[in-house]
Amino acid sequence: MSPSPHDEPLVTPLAATLPAAPVDSTATAEETDASARPDLPKVGSRYIWFMVLAQFGVFMAFITPLAISLTIRVNTLAPGHPEYLGFITGAGALFVMLTSPFMGVWSDRTRTRVGRRRPFMVGGMLVGVVSLVVMALSPNVFVLGAGWVLAQWGWGTALSNLQISTADRLPESQRGKVAGLTSFATQIAPVFGVVLAQFFTGDPLLLFLVPGSVGVLFVLLFVLLVHEDDSRGLSKEPITVAQLLAKYLYNPRKHPDFSWNWLGRFFFYTGITLNTTYTAYFFADRLGITVESVAGIIASLSLGGILAVTLGAIGGGFLSDRLRRRRLFITIGGLIMAGGMLAQAFAPDLTMLIVGSLTTSVGLGLFAAVDQALLLDVLPERETDAGRFMGITGFATSIPQSLAPLAASGILLIGVTGDDRNYALLFIVAAASVVIAGAVVLRIRSVR
Repeated sequence: MSPSPHDEPLVTPLAATLPAAPVDSTATAEETDASARPDLPKVGSRYIWFMVLAQFGVFMAFITPLAISLTIRVNTLAPGHPEYLGFITGAGALFVMLTSPFMGVWSDRTRTRVGRRRPFMVGGMLVGVVSLVVMALSPNVFVLGAGWVLAQWGWGTALSNLQISTADRLPESQRGKVAGLTSFATQIAPVFGVVLAQFFTGDPLLLFLVPGSVGVLFVLLFVLLVHEDDSRGLSKEPITVAQLLAKYLYNPRKHPDFSWNWLGRFFFYTGITLNTTYTAYFFADRLGITVESVAGIIASLSLGGILAVTLGAIGGGFLSDRLRRRRLFITIGGLIMAGGMLAQAFAPDLTMLIVGSLTTSVGLGLFAAVDQALLLDVLPERETDAGRFMGITGFATSIPQSLAPLAASGILLIGVTGDDRNYALLFIVAAASVVIAGAVVLRIRSVR
């Protein structure tokens, strides 16, 4: 359920989302269409702050398991098999990759008194809560993996509809600001989740449900206190199965800038997934301690990362609105992240691990915030198919989350023997990936 989020069919979903080299006349038409599109009215502070809280809650419920809880459960259920963590996270991301455009189309076509997006926020949240219980009580790795698939689907659906709501509502002048605030919230949420989790490592149920309760509270606050227009008056044409499947595809020549943004996100999330999936194991290996002991260290280190993420996310988001520039900030963010990842890869001790982690956090906040604003700038057919295209954007998240952990399992074995793992090489590959991500967005033409 990694979100994400659009017509001429090509051959396969993956090929359809990969950008072809833009033709000058098509790029010009896209730029003209973007400039001619009427802007939306500004949203009020109630919308902004409850959106920030809701995304904070979802990430605390959803990413805390990925940050530490899943690692602890895998180590308990299958000690000595860290590769199972990659298989589990990959399976969840693959499921989302296959379902997210369908969920986006369904959201676009929902007609209720409370709007199109809120029913999916509530439904996703409920599935997400069930998933946390399944993971907490899982008797084996297979059930744990099934719980993570449910978590990806449930919490990812809630998150994607929150993000689709920003596409529905935000004018260009507020996209960087809101993206900066929500990016900051989503980056620090797992920090608070890990801090909480360290107190419940001996109780699997509380390990998952305490962070999850925060997600439930903040999603409900948004649903109950932020108005969404009645969608029953919107038009809805009948759709066949063939037409639905065709909506998984789009013509990248028609929307080249959206395609370049997609490809940049793909490399960004590849780097992030390679960097984060095995963090707990990496720290334990580099510091010579047990995986269970890492929770407290990562929690303490992550608290320092709050300031770093704030600097990158909020600073970059607000400045990109003020200067009306996105691409430069994203490229700089990728370079900063790469520097931090390389520092971690070659860190001889905890001090350098801290320096590398904080540097990565600054770049991560900057890249993620401004790229979210850039996505809204280049999103095609926002008025009718925002959910569909956000779902296709989700491929750029779910494909790396599905394949990168599997690739990481192989990278870790390169150049080592026995029980050793090549974590340094893994972080080097992650750094190269985020540099490429920052370079790719420079090909976008309709946004500065």
